[in-house]
Amino acid sequence: MARTHPVMLRRLGAYAGKRFLIDPTDLPFVLLLQPLASQMTAHRRSSPPEHDARIAGPLSAFLAMMHGAEDGDALFFSRDLTVEGDTAALLALRNAIDDAELDLTEEFAALSGPLAAPLRLALARAERATGLALHRIDIGVLG
Repeated sequence: MARTHPVMLRRLGAYAGKRFLIDPTDLPFVLLLQPLASQMTAHRRSSPPEHDARIAGPLSAFLAMMHGAEDGDALFFSRDLTVEGDTAALLALRNAIDDAELDLTEEFAALSGPLAAPLRLALARAERATGLALHRIDIGVLG
């Protein structure tokens, strides 16, 4: 995403070289995000890689924060998401994600060529069936 959203990398500034462990606690793996290297790799939960900062919580909380369905501060204060390590780096990452206004449905659709339309439809159905926030919430439309 750093290639398609270069503003994220600039927004991270000095923290772009940090290693962020994304820990969706309801999945059997963790993700290591290395923004400067434009890398995200999956690792066994039982042997997480070295990292500078860790953010943990259910996948639904990560998706809700990323897509603007839930306020990030509220998720942290309620302890739905927990952080360890370099909290300043995590705050910079969260702000970079907020500023980029990411939409995972559109990110995947952009990579899907002629399958983009069916993929959008499938993800919309999955969102309705699961209640997971799989696309960006447009606050302007709501209010």
